[in-house]
Amino acid sequence: MVHYVDGTKPHGELTLRTLAMPSDANAAGDIFGGWVMAQMDLACGIRAAERAKGRVVTAAVKEMAFAKPMKIGDTLCIYSHIAHVGRTSMVLKVEAWAQRYLSDLMEKVTDADFVMVALDKDGKPTPVPSES
Repeated sequence: MVHYVDGTKPHGELTLRTLAMPSDANAAGDIFGGWVMAQMDLACGIRAAERAKGRVVTAAVKEMAFAKPMKIGDTLCIYSHIAHVGRTSMVLKVEAWAQRYLSDLMEKVTDADFVMVALDKDGKPTPVPSES
């Protein structure tokens, strides 16, 4: 059974899980923030492409601050949900959680809003289809 620090739980759907490896860390064993952000971006790409039914790109990432470190061996769990759909873009709320190595403890690492834009086959912004 998973235990969440401070009793808070992730918002959104689990979109991506991956293991933090030594190649993702600095000399002190802390995982690079850029690696965490890249995994969040991958998760957004998955979720947004499903919603857009096609190609998407990251247009912006709103403020991101790291509350807790990731360590080698932790499992990074990315949760996302689509907060807003515009004409050609959408805003995804994304949370990164660490399941600590060989533990059932989950701690929130960071969160951010990602703005994703749907593109057509020529790479131009295209309307996001309505949900069916």
